[in-house]
Amino acid sequence: MGAGHDTVAAELVRRARERGDDALVVDVLALLPYGLGSALRHFYRGSVRHFPWAYAALYRLFLRPGAGRRPGGTPLARLAGGRLRELAESTGADVVVPVFHLGAQLTGHLRARGLLTVPSVVLVIDFALHRQWLHSGNDHHLCLTEQAAREVRESTGSPAWTCGPVVAPEFFADAPDAPDAPDAPDAPDAPDAPDAPDAPDAPDVPGGPDVPGAPGAAGWRGLFDRLGPGRPAVVLSAGAWGVGSHLDVTVRLLTDHGFLPVVLCGDNERLRRDLSGTPGVVALGWVTDMPGLLHAARALVDNAAGQTAVQALAAGLPVVGYRPIPGHGADGVRRMAALGVSDVAEDGTGLLGALRRLTAPGPARRERIAAGRALFTDDAVARAYAVADAWRACR
Repeated sequence: MGAGHDTVAAELVRRARERGDDALVVDVLALLPYGLGSALRHFYRGSVRHFPWAYAALYRLFLRPGAGRRPGGTPLARLAGGRLRELAESTGADVVVPVFHLGAQLTGHLRARGLLTVPSVVLVIDFALHRQWLHSGNDHHLCLTEQAAREVRESTGSPAWTCGPVVAPEFFADAPDAPDAPDAPDAPDAPDAPDAPDAPDAPDVPGGPDVPGAPGAAGWRGLFDRLGPGRPAVVLSAGAWGVGSHLDVTVRLLTDHGFLPVVLCGDNERLRRDLSGTPGVVALGWVTDMPGLLHAARALVDNAAGQTAVQALAAGLPVVGYRPIPGHGADGVRRMAALGVSDVAEDGTGLLGALRRLTAPGPARRERIAAGRALFTDDAVARAYAVADAWRACR
């Protein structure tokens, strides 16, 4: 549905090919007939961006865990069943790995009825498990945490393992020769503190991936030093679609208190233009060098607990959840904080306090980084191969 699912799928393919095998990425929405997949994607994108209250209602109805019968995604997923079966048979697939919950409903339905002849291993990429990830027909689930795996086992009776997030290896490499960041600013906690340093004029920053004058983290650090000298760079993620609540207010808060906000606007060009006019803000469009960017920054402000958040954890970047998008975003942000791998801020004062504590060198920052990197426990591709091997051995 979003770029996070695509990113995970691409990394699974890379790992499979690194092992000398092949893999095929299939968009389950593209398998739906009558243009339903495109309509569903546009509806979801529009509701999250413009009508978040509508998405929150749909999440409560279809996705949020809980007792009682509610509508599910299986009837819709069944419409793609024939095309997925044809692909699995024509490619000689050994295993099918859904990374999107509608795909999990589809493979579970097919496996339960004996219509898919190879095992399905669902890779749950959300911290907060919702009910559409669950279908007892699937052979196995791979989860980010043991808590999620336990919930899968209890709900479906099927095996579930913990593998941690799936992130490209470039994110784990330490930033080369990274200098110590400046201490977090000591402005008072109140958002309207009068003695915060003046923000520089709004920089003229293009939105493309080639913003830095040099590649990698060094290039990004050079850009940040030029645009906000002495200010810790804080990345704000609005996802691939540029979705966020009151981002203009948040960036002004950060600039007023001595930080350099770096906003990932995705493909939302209007958001990038609007924020580019705010003094002291770096507003970026689509960024391809995410490892370099995250290694050069000091913290991530996140609103969805999605792929950017786990990339930050892999890169050793503390994460603070703030103003999450409704539904799975809000549940995921709070689950991450409950696991101890991130902070969550309820208001501007809490956000400033968390950022001052986590951008400054010291034990709080080191402990949070260590907790985040401890999530990465196993290789999802190796686990999927193990399921396929065991299934073949039992035939």
